[in-house]
Amino acid sequence: MKATRLAATAAVSATMLLAAACGGGTGDTPAAAGPGYPVTVSNCGVEVSFDAAPQRVVLLKSAAVPYLHALGVMDRVTARAGQYPKEYYDAATLAELDRIPLLTDQTDTSGHLQISKEVVISQQPDLVLGEVDNLSRDTLSAVGIPLLEEPAMCPDSTAVPTFDDIYAQLETYGRVFGREEQAATAATALRERMTKIQAEAAPAAERTAAVLYPTVGGGTTYAYGTASMAHPQLAAAGFRNVFGDVPERVFEVSVEELLGRNPDVLILLYGDGDPRAVEQGLTGLPGAEKLNAVRNGDIMTQLFNFTEPPTPLSIDGLERIVQRFRAGA
Repeated sequence: MKATRLAATAAVSATMLLAAACGGGTGDTPAAAGPGYPVTVSNCGVEVSFDAAPQRVVLLKSAAVPYLHALGVMDRVTARAGQYPKEYYDAATLAELDRIPLLTDQTDTSGHLQISKEVVISQQPDLVLGEVDNLSRDTLSAVGIPLLEEPAMCPDSTAVPTFDDIYAQLETYGRVFGREEQAATAATALRERMTKIQAEAAPAAERTAAVLYPTVGGGTTYAYGTASMAHPQLAAAGFRNVFGDVPERVFEVSVEELLGRNPDVLILLYGDGDPRAVEQGLTGLPGAEKLNAVRNGDIMTQLFNFTEPPTPLSIDGLERIVQRFRAGA
C-alpha cells in the first residue's frame, strides 16, 4: 500500500513538473494523461506510475544509456552524473551524451557517485534513472520524483540474471517512454545478434573461465558467481564458470581459491583507469603466476558495464569475449 501511494504521488508530481516545463496546466490542476497512459511498471518491488512519457530525465548511472539510445529518447535526458567511458558507445551515442550537461563525476573511494539531493531536484526531473547511496528512491519519492533502477542492481535482488532480462528491460523502457514499437524492433535485433554471436562461440572442450574484479595496487580480489550476469555471459561464450557452484553475485576470493579452481581464462572487470594496472592488480599477487590463465596469457580486461548489469552492453561484452578467445578455442 505504501508503495502504491508513493507511486501515485510520483506520477502526479511528474505530470505537474512536465506541465510547468512545457508552460501548460496550472499549479492546482495536473495535465491530462497522454495517449496510452497512465503506465505502471514494477521496479525493485515498487509500483512506479507515469501519467505521461517522461520529458526531463536525469541519469545518475550509465546503464540505461544504450536502452534510451535504442528507443530514440536520449533527447529527453536533461542532465547526467557519474562516469560514461567512451569505450561503451558508438559515435551517435557519444554525440548525444556530449549534448547533455554533466552535473558531477565525483565518486568516493569505493567508486560510488557523490551528488546532493538539491542538485538533482534543481533539474526538475520527471524521472531519475539509477539509485545512488546518498540519494535513494525514498528520498526522491518524498519530493514527488520517480526513480527507476536496473532490476539486477535492486537492493536485495535474488533473481538470477539472463540475456532475456535485457529484452524485458528494453520493453519496460518502451512502455515508460511510449515507444513500444521501437522497443520491440530493437529487442528483435538484439535477439538476432545473440544468435549470430553464439553460433561463433562453439563450446571449447570444457574450457573454464572466471570473471574477477581485482583491486588496483593489490588487495581484495572479487569473483562473480551464478547470481551475476558474468555467469550467463561465460556460458554464451562457450565457457564453464569455475565459480558456477557459488550462488552469490560477487564475493571475495583468495589466490589459493583461484589456484584450486585454476581457470583456463580470466576476464578482469574494472570501472575506469588503465587496464594494464587492472591486470597487474591480479598478476602481481603472490602465487598468481601459477594460474593457467596467467601462464598462458589468456587474460582479458573489460570495462564493468560490458558485463553487468544486464544491458545491450552485455551483448557487446559477449562479442568481445568471443572474438578474443575464439582463435584459441
